[in-house]
Amino acid sequence: MSADSVSGAVPDYSDVVGRTERRSALIEPERVEALANTLGIDNIPGQGGALPPAWHWIFFNPFVPRSAVGVDGHLKRGGFLPDVGLPRRMWAGGRLQYIAPVPIGKIAEKVSEILSVTPKSGKAGRLVFVTVKHRIVCDGTVCVEEEQDIVYRELPQAGAAPAPVQTAPEGATWSETLTPDPVLLFRYSALTFNGHRIHYDAPYAREAEGYPDLVVHGPLISTLLHGLATRARPGKRLRHFDFRAISPLFVSAPFALEAAPGDAADGLILWARGAKGELAMRAEAVFAD
Repeated sequence: MSADSVSGAVPDYSDVVGRTERRSALIEPERVEALANTLGIDNIPGQGGALPPAWHWIFFNPFVPRSAVGVDGHLKRGGFLPDVGLPRRMWAGGRLQYIAPVPIGKIAEKVSEILSVTPKSGKAGRLVFVTVKHRIVCDGTVCVEEEQDIVYRELPQAGAAPAPVQTAPEGATWSETLTPDPVLLFRYSALTFNGHRIHYDAPYAREAEGYPDLVVHGPLISTLLHGLATRARPGKRLRHFDFRAISPLFVSAPFALEAAPGDAADGLILWARGAKGELAMRAEAVFAD
C-alpha cells in the first residue's frame, strides 16, 4: 500500500501522462476469418478488403512470458499502463473515429498515448480512470482514432449492497438476441489474447472478483453492437462510434442487441439489454454522409 493510500492524499500520476507505446501487426486474413467464424458471420472480406469496424481489437495485443502475468491473468501492473494499486481492471467505454479502411493483409501500427489518469472515490470505494488514445496507421494513413477508458477499482466488500441497475430503453427498431456460451467467451479471449480469468475461469470469477459467473467481454459486446449498427445502415460508412459499459453480462444468460434511430441523419442509438431488462452497454453510431 502506498503512502498516499495510507495518508488519504490524492495520488499524483502526472508522470505517466503522455507515455507512449507502439505496436505493429499484420492484419492477417486467417485471423479475420477466425473472428467471423466465432461470431457466426458470413461474407467477410479477405486479402485486400476492409477490416470490419472494431475488429482491430483482435490485433496489437501483447504476448508476454507467463512470469509477466498477474494472478488475475492480466499483464502485471507497471508497464505501459500505470500501477494504481487497485486489483480490478475493466474496459469502461470508448470513442472511435473511423477515418479510412484498415486493409486486410497489410502491416499496420498502433500508436498509444496515455491522456489522463484520474483518481475518484465513490460508493464502491476508490476508483482510478485511465484514458488512452490509440491511432491505427497503415501506409502513412491514420485509419482509426480511438480513446479508450479503463477503470481500476477495489474488490467488492462482503455484504455490500449491489450497485443500482439501470433499465434498458424501450422502443427498439432493430433487435437481435444472443446467448453467450463458454466457447464463445473462450474463443474471443484467445483471439484477443485476453488472459483475464473472469472470462473463462468460473471459480476465480466468483471467489476472487465476486461475480456470479463468467463475464462477457466488454469489447465483445461493443463489437456486436458495431455489427448491428452496420446491418441497420447497409451501404453506409460508419464514421463515429461511442460506447459506455454500464453493467456486466454473464455466460448462458441471453441478452439483446438493440438500436433505434438517433438524432443525426442516419445515426443510431444502440444498447445491450440483459436477461432481466438491465442496461449493460449503451452506444451511439454516426455514419458518413
